[in-house]
Amino acid sequence: MNTELFDRSQEIKKFDDSKLGVKGLVDSGITSIPQIFVHPPETLAGVGSKSTTKHKPDIIPIIDLSGADSDLLRPTIVEKIARASRELGLFQVINHGIELEAFDRMLGATRAFHEQPAEMKTPLYHRDVDQDIILISNIDLLYSKAASWRDTLRLKLGPKLPEKLPEICRNEILEWNQLVTQVGELVMGLLCEGLGIETDRMKEMGLLEGRLMAAQYYPFCPQHNLTMGVAPHTDYGVLTVLLQDQTGGLQIKYGEDWVDVKPVPGALVINIADMLQIMSNDEYKSAEHRVLANSSNEPRISVGIFFEPSKKDNLYEPFPELISQEKPARFQPVKFSEHWTRFFSKELGERSVMDSYRLPVEKKD
Repeated sequence: MNTELFDRSQEIKKFDDSKLGVKGLVDSGITSIPQIFVHPPETLAGVGSKSTTKHKPDIIPIIDLSGADSDLLRPTIVEKIARASRELGLFQVINHGIELEAFDRMLGATRAFHEQPAEMKTPLYHRDVDQDIILISNIDLLYSKAASWRDTLRLKLGPKLPEKLPEICRNEILEWNQLVTQVGELVMGLLCEGLGIETDRMKEMGLLEGRLMAAQYYPFCPQHNLTMGVAPHTDYGVLTVLLQDQTGGLQIKYGEDWVDVKPVPGALVINIADMLQIMSNDEYKSAEHRVLANSSNEPRISVGIFFEPSKKDNLYEPFPELISQEKPARFQPVKFSEHWTRFFSKELGERSVMDSYRLPVEKKD
C-alpha cells in the first residue's frame, strides 16, 4: 500500500514539475491517460450513458433579461430567477447586454493563451493560489483522488486588477471583466428582490468587488470515459457567471441524475454558490455541477467569473430579514477568508466544508 501511495505521489510530482499541464500530455501524442487521471466509479456515475440526460433534459431555464428595466416585466423576471435559484441553483440568461462578438473575442483569447508555445506559459505555472495570476492544472491536484482533464488560467480581477496581465489576452480580459461585472450587478439585484430584500443589498456589501476569473481549456481526451473535465462540486463564492462555447459537457446534479446544461448561442450560465446559499438562509441552492472530459477533436473553452466578498475577513451569515421563528438561521456566521482557505485545501467536491457551517435543526414536539 505504501508503495502505491509513493508511486502515485511520484507520478503527480512528475506531471506537475513538467509545468506543461494536460495540453502538454496531448501534444506529446499519448493515446491513453496517465493513471492519476482515472476517476473512481462513483465520480464517473452516468458518464458515457444516455441515462445521464434523459431525465427532463430541458429543465434548465433560459431567462430573457431584456425587460429587466421595465416596471411591468421585471417582477416576472425576478420570479423566474428566484424559482430557478431555489429549485436548481443554476439558469441561463439571454439579452443581457453583451454582444456575441465579445463572446468570440474572449473565447478566442483564452484559446490563444493556452495554445501558445509552452515557454511562454511555464513562467506562470505554479501552485501559489495567493498570487494574482497563475496557470495551473487541477487546483486540487495534491488532495484529489484523481486529476481532471483541463488546464486553467486563473486571475484575480477584483477588487484590484493585476499589474501585468498576459499580453496575448490582456485586452479581452479587461473587456470581459467590465462587461460581466455589469451583468453580475443586474443579476444580483434581481436575486435580492427574489428574496424580498433591497435591490442593492449585495452590491453594498461589496459582493461585486471580489472577482476571480478561470479561463479553462479542455483538450481532447483519448479516454474520456475514464476521467472528468471537472469533478462534481459546488462553487465557493457568491455567484458565478460562465461563458461556455458550443462544445457542451457541463452538467448539473438534479436528484440522482446529471442533466446537460446545453450551450445556447448568446447565453451566459449563472449559478448560485456556497456563500449565497448561506446568506439566503438555504433559500437559494448552491448548484452541484461537473464537466465531462472532452471527446471532441476541438478543445472546449469556458470562462467563469466568480463573484466573492471583497471584505474577506468579515463574517457572513443569513440575512436577518430571512430569519424567523418558523425558519431560524440555518448557518452559523462564516468568515469568508476561512471558507476560501478550507475550500482550496480539500478535494474539489468535498461537501464537508459547507456542512460544517450548518446549524442543527431543532425538532419540534
